[in-house]
Amino acid sequence: MDAHIKKVYVPMTETGFYILLCLQNPMHGYGIVQKVEALTDGEIRLSPGTMYGSLSKMEKDGLILFIREEEKRKIYQITDLGRQVLALEMARIERLYRNMREVRENEG
Repeated sequence: MDAHIKKVYVPMTETGFYILLCLQNPMHGYGIVQKVEALTDGEIRLSPGTMYGSLSKMEKDGLILFIREEEKRKIYQITDLGRQVLALEMARIERLYRNMREVRENEG
């Protein structure tokens, strides 16, 4: 992974994180919006502008790949590079969570 990709995507925005998380299975933009809303109990609602801007940038940067079109909807899937970026972000989030738990336990 080159330095540019790491600098741009780590740490990730919630939008970027959820897009890559959802695209472990092929999906279109509206499907991602619905899945993110379900995963977050409605706390995160991705707007079309944010969603499609992110998909376009991620595709250009090689994190996701357009694989086909179904009923005028573009279907995307995460690439190996996207998986690497997602793994880095997941490790970062796990470290944050672990550190938070340690501090809480030591305070009590």
